[in-house]
Amino acid sequence: MSLPTLSGVRAAVSAVDAETPAHRDRAIDGLRALALLAVPTGHWLLGGFTLDSQGALHNASPLASFGFFAPISWVLQMLGIFFLVGGYASALSYRRAEAGGESTGGWLRGRLARLGRPVLGVTAVWAALIPVLYAMGVPGTTLRTGSTLVIQPLWFVGVYTVITALTPWCIRAAERMRGWAAVPLLGSVAAVDFLRYGPFADAMPSWLSLLNLLPGWLFAYQLGVCWSEKRLGRRGAWLLLAGGTALFAALLLVFHYPASMVGVPGQARTNSHPPSLLVLALAAAQSGAAILLRDRIGKLLRRPALWAPVVVINLSAMTILCWHQTALLAAAVPGSFLGTVPGLTSGPDTLGWIAARVAWLPVFAALLVLIARYARGFEAPWKRATHARRALAGLLAAGFAVFALGLA
Repeated sequence: MSLPTLSGVRAAVSAVDAETPAHRDRAIDGLRALALLAVPTGHWLLGGFTLDSQGALHNASPLASFGFFAPISWVLQMLGIFFLVGGYASALSYRRAEAGGESTGGWLRGRLARLGRPVLGVTAVWAALIPVLYAMGVPGTTLRTGSTLVIQPLWFVGVYTVITALTPWCIRAAERMRGWAAVPLLGSVAAVDFLRYGPFADAMPSWLSLLNLLPGWLFAYQLGVCWSEKRLGRRGAWLLLAGGTALFAALLLVFHYPASMVGVPGQARTNSHPPSLLVLALAAAQSGAAILLRDRIGKLLRRPALWAPVVVINLSAMTILCWHQTALLAAAVPGSFLGTVPGLTSGPDTLGWIAARVAWLPVFAALLVLIARYARGFEAPWKRATHARRALAGLLAAGFAVFALGLA
């Protein structure tokens, strides 16, 4: 890098730092950025492909071959932190809107529009891409594999949308019960887990696990609301850290929960879809640690060189979430025409694959940056989009969902 370019980067970093309001909570933004980066890193590292005899891509996971990968999923599963920070920020935003005279409906519409635009954008683009790629010779099986990967992280947006709508009730619960407002959610998940994994498991219906979906992810969000409302302090944080860690260990060692925080092909039980009690135990421990480290994180992010990347990541949050699997496919689909490429299209069943996949991570990241340069426009308000164009985008998105979910 030449000296003038380096000087330009330094000037931009300093400008970002100077333009940051003094009241900005850098620790919260830093935690959000950390949780955001864990999503693509986890998907890129814990997901892989195999090639069939026709050269089509199929999903595969190194977790099926390497049990020692499970602890890595404990580190990369940071949705608990994401929901914690989401609850914290939403409560602050709601309080500001309330003080400014904005209605709950108006506040919620604004929040949901920010979540919905990027999702609509990526699904509409993929709906338009699929016939083009098929015409270019990409196998239909590869397209279905890719569509599954693209839509896979978007479940989060649907769950997060529902939980965001519950923010006013979460605030009321925090006012009445303080940090204990999250305990009933933990108890609900524990009860469902007991029914589906305990002595009555054979008599339980298959849909029972879905009852964990809302309370399982609402747990950390409620903690974040309590934290924002100053109803959860350091004493509660220590309790979360110690209790969450103890519960996590007991569930693994005594009750034999699956060690991986994500689904493993071939295993009947999974912790994340929907969340099991193990996910909540991890979220509790992570939330406690985050609250205790808040001041240190905030102090660390006073350094402009560390703060500027956090700002960029937060400004591109939904773009990262929606497009990181597309970045992976932008390398893997062309690679499939070359045959077996180590770490890319080869089966994730050797130690060599791990080293090769780690080497591919910077490539995926560079492709995501390139894609984000154009895709970030979906996050901004669609001021120039006519009603007809929005309707077309919605129709394309629906068609993609039907294809990706295997309904057509």
